[in-house]
Amino acid sequence: MQQTRVAQGLPYFNRFLNQYPMVTDLANASEEEVLRLWQGLGYYSRARNLHKCAQIIARELDGKFPETMEELLPLPGIGRYTAAAIASLAFDEAEPVVDGNVYRVLARYFAVDLDIASSKAYDHFYQLSQSLIDNNAPGDYNQAIMEFGALHCKPNNPDCDNCVLNGGCEAFANGSQNNFPVKRKKPKARKRYFYYLVVRYGNKFLLRQRIERDIWQGLYEFVLIENDKIENFSHLDHPIFSKIKNIDVKFEIDDKLIRHLLSHQQLNVNFAVINIKESSDFYHSLATDRYYWYSLQELEELPKPVLISNYLDTYLNSINLQ
Repeated sequence: MQQTRVAQGLPYFNRFLNQYPMVTDLANASEEEVLRLWQGLGYYSRARNLHKCAQIIARELDGKFPETMEELLPLPGIGRYTAAAIASLAFDEAEPVVDGNVYRVLARYFAVDLDIASSKAYDHFYQLSQSLIDNNAPGDYNQAIMEFGALHCKPNNPDCDNCVLNGGCEAFANGSQNNFPVKRKKPKARKRYFYYLVVRYGNKFLLRQRIERDIWQGLYEFVLIENDKIENFSHLDHPIFSKIKNIDVKFEIDDKLIRHLLSHQQLNVNFAVINIKESSDFYHSLATDRYYWYSLQELEELPKPVLISNYLDTYLNSINLQ
């Protein structure tokens, strides 16, 4: 549920439980299979960490899940928030959870003017939470304060007049609810310009796996040309594009610019379909150590960014390619 609303994450949670009922099942799965099941949730490093975590538990810890925050923290993908949640909710350890909802409730109730994005904020709110947690029912306390923040002490228009805590809430007393929590402005989103060449030979498409430490690591995409500005396809350069320019192909540019928003990036994306009609020798020459030909059936099984998956669905529907 990190970075994901419960309503959005729940179907994925259920699919994962059905696919991997035991931790050993997840540990033995391939990374591609895990990423494919995760497709659409974003922040794909979470899926890779979940996979690595299952492998450690299954193979190094004999299938026994750690029960304390101290033992949980070394596991991949488990930080202080997740470790505290697991330790308190599953194993009744008195560790406070500090998430966005908790920040908001405590910042308003105690009128804490620390920037919640600052390095000091977490320690301050953690200690404050630790002084409030119910040692006899830490899981209930953590779930209650998170739920209270999500449903009642909401970011916008909180129902303060009908709040059971308004008698001691400093922000309510001062009429300053909307000033808390203090949060610096988000950095301006980085703009990137992606030009995808959808290279097709019959019922096969040319794709590669993204291996760089960047967005969508481990996912598959069409031939990509990234540029620093909006440009016409004819002015772009790529080794595969250069080969294709010299042969007889059907070149179809989709003029529709797609804006795809990530957490700190804005992707401006164009697609162009290139139908190869050359000999099989040329078809083989386009496959490199990075790009490979995939059939429609293989393509369906590959983990892909939602942007690519949606475009592919639209394109296939438009030409009725089966």
